Amino acid sequence: MKKFHLTLLKKLSKSETLNNNFENLKTTSFGRWFFILIYDIIVRNIIKRELLNMAKTSVQSVEPMVADLVNGWLKSYGLDYKLEQETLNSEIDNALSEYYSKRGGVGGNRPDVKLLRKDKHTEYWPILIEYKGYKDKLEKLDSDGRVDNRKAKNELNYANINSFAVNGAVHYANALLHYTSYTNIISIGVTGYKNELGELQTQIGVYYVSKDNFGIGQKIDNYTDLSFLKPDNFDAFIEKVKTLELTTEEAEKLKEQREKEIDASLIKLNNDIYQNEKGLGESDRVYLVAASIIATLGVAGKVKPLDKKDLKSSTEENDRDGDIIIRKVESFLNEKNIPQAKKELIIRTLKNTLTTDNINKEENGESQLKRVFSKIVDDLGIYYKIGLNTDFTGKLFNEMYSWLGFTEDKLNDVVLTPSYVATLLVKLARVDKDSYVWDFATGSAGLLVAAMNEMLNDAKAKITSPDELYKKEVEIKANQLLGLEILSSVYMLAVLNMIMMGDGSSNIINEDSLKQFNGKYGYGKTNKDFPATAFVLNPPYSAEGNGMIFVKRALSMMKSGYASIIIQSSAGSGGAREINKEILKSNRLLASIKMSSKLFIGKSSVQTYIYVFRVGEAHENDYAVKFIDFTNDGYTRSNRRKASNNLRDTDHAKERYQEVVDLVKFGKSKLNYLTESEYYEGYIDVDKGDDWNQTSPVDIKPKLEDFKKTVGDYLSWEVSNLLKSESNKEDETLGK
Repeated sequence: MKKFHLTLLKKLSKSETLNNNFENLKTTSFGRWFFILIYDIIVRNIIKRELLNMAKTSVQSVEPMVADLVNGWLKSYGLDYKLEQETLNSEIDNALSEYYSKRGGVGGNRPDVKLLRKDKHTEYWPILIEYKGYKDKLEKLDSDGRVDNRKAKNELNYANINSFAVNGAVHYANALLHYTSYTNIISIGVTGYKNELGELQTQIGVYYVSKDNFGIGQKIDNYTDLSFLKPDNFDAFIEKVKTLELTTEEAEKLKEQREKEIDASLIKLNNDIYQNEKGLGESDRVYLVAASIIATLGVAGKVKPLDKKDLKSSTEENDRDGDIIIRKVESFLNEKNIPQAKKELIIRTLKNTLTTDNINKEENGESQLKRVFSKIVDDLGIYYKIGLNTDFTGKLFNEMYSWLGFTEDKLNDVVLTPSYVATLLVKLARVDKDSYVWDFATGSAGLLVAAMNEMLNDAKAKITSPDELYKKEVEIKANQLLGLEILSSVYMLAVLNMIMMGDGSSNIINEDSLKQFNGKYGYGKTNKDFPATAFVLNPPYSAEGNGMIFVKRALSMMKSGYASIIIQSSAGSGGAREINKEILKSNRLLASIKMSSKLFIGKSSVQTYIYVFRVGEAHENDYAVKFIDFTNDGYTRSNRRKASNNLRDTDHAKERYQEVVDLVKFGKSKLNYLTESEYYEGYIDVDKGDDWNQTSPVDIKPKLEDFKKTVGDYLSWEVSNLLKSESNKEDETLGK
């Protein structure tokens, strides 16, 4: 205790505020009495805190006892588990070695226990367990009840990761999401303490960490042991895991956070390559990113993701870094059962960049290809594993091509649809789990990504059987989406996007939709018509009729359903007159929606409209069309390259977008944020084709109230002038 008192006196003597106050107060008796009281309180508090700290540090960790107990459970279950220093497999070990450690820096991530289990669908589930030995060290959650592993500026919170069992286990899981092929991981934290009787008490936290919850982790349930890992119980446990869902609000919040991170990482990567990697054009960059991502996706238990260490910068024929990446891409495509013709096209396209001499040439012990590959994996790895319900490659395209000069017409042809507009188009086309959706100018497949999300969400909401849901998800991705893209570089982005979505790339076709496409499946069922029920499109505006030729072509190949397209405004005001008249012979125009002129700010300045059709029903002049002025969509936009966010929801934007969907479907009764002057039901002439962009008419017929107001204003003006005149006369008289 003598040492403790000496420490206390040193602390008090160093308190400048305390000593200054004493000097000021000691001159009066009241001041001396008051200061002694305050001094006593401070001393008592410091002693109390020091004693608590001493007591806390004197409590011995029971982590060895926790480890012995839980490891005994695992052994009794007959599980093949690996301890901290043991190897589970090289893929997982490398990921833990590459990722940021619990204390910062790189490497040194060693879960106390590792397992790898397989469910009845042959999907592998890594299970990572972390032990602690204190009562209050199970988990640290934030104000939203989420595992608190990041600070306000999105930096890793190493204090929490290192101190709490669940936080450490979730951190390990994110290492696997970043660097391995595993996208579903179980993180378990176990801590313990001795009760008053000296008996060991345990606390267990079991969390699901996945690309579906953006790597943030979701608590599965409360458990008192780990018997859910028993072979007889594991499939039932996994079924429970797969029923976990983020609420719409949670998913939207996390998605927005991840999209900002993706944008920042893509900008950083593109700047790095642009500044430091000479000789790489925009297409080269796109192909490099595409190849690197495919090579590092892997297939759990079958195709190991390519690691940076696998690239040796060798100049030996057929063993250069480019050759190694191409072989890994081929292995991935083979395992995914990509059709041979499609696989050959992808490989041929990527080879043109990856096998050139310059990019494989060794310089200072490293090839340019290995250097760029490492940057891509380190900067983007976790985002293309967990941000997969966004148009990832659309963002990639826009960033990689941001410094490339286009003519205005050409620029309009390559601008990709913002994700929130893609979602609007999908909802206007009434896409659900049973829809068959196609896009005749798919670009990076952003519209198909939005459609797939809508279909999968609808399936989850309506199908309660896990087995049936699994089958439906496979069916949606394999057979219910089709996209056509003629530009080979952009086609590669579409394929990559849909592969990352888990593989909706089956029917992404590199063909001219106007001249080559015959309406049939692209691969596998090439003799069967694609039974399209929903059409979404953002066409190249330089095409005939400002792109309406694509609409005519697609709708002519459909029997029923809905279509929504976003297109240059002139298409509805004369630029596509004859095409529009042909379209109306078999399709009904339901709505015409004027969009914000700043929708594509920084990319294009064209005014756009969305047209919504019911397919297979001829339009008649007596059918009302819903004209919606949606120029005020609730978003505020800017075009600042270094801004962290150029799109801000400043006036209920999300609610306004849903309101437009409801207005088109149900009519005026759904008006809320939009005003009556922004919604108008009018009529078009099927023989004109140039009257699709109407606005609410202004009533110019005078009303009695208007007349009374005008007369009143006039009389007020006359009286005012009369009074001024009289006042001036009096002033003149007085002046005389």
